Amino acid sequence: MSARAWIGLGANLGDARETIEQALKALGETRGIQSLIIAPLYGSDPVDAQGPTFVNTVAQIHTTLAPLALLDALQAIEQAYGRERPFRNAPRTLDLDLLLYEGVEMETPRLTLPHPRMHERAFVLRPLSELTPDLVLKQGSPQTLLEQCSDQKLWPLPL
Repeated sequence: MSARAWIGLGANLGDARETIEQALKALGETRGIQSLIIAPLYGSDPVDAQGPTFVNTVAQIHTTLAPLALLDALQAIEQAYGRERPFRNAPRTLDLDLLLYEGVEMETPRLTLPHPRMHERAFVLRPLSELTPDLVLKQGSPQTLLEQCSDQKLWPLPL
């Protein structure tokens, strides 16, 4: 059985754009991920953090992996790109967040679904709304929620 899931990707250390592109390739080659649709890339200033500008996007996948198995796969990709977690919201070589997993709500020490802060992040909401315009979160539509994040600077990156 296959489910849709959405993954937020971000990086702001090293060649962030190249890292995101390589991580998307790795996602597409991951066993249990059957398809991958990618939103455009955006630049964004850090939110609740310090450091360089981020490169962000969201990918929609179809997967046979259960949520925690998918999280394991995402963390393995992060580790392959040198992800370190010295402190909360530290600059990062790669960040892969499982945002939504179709039909699943859960809260465990390792994973909360839907992602608890995605409705507050323009760098998630804009690409998410482009991938799935009819999607509605508990807090509202991504388009409406974007208005509440109007103070967060976000810009499209050229192809």
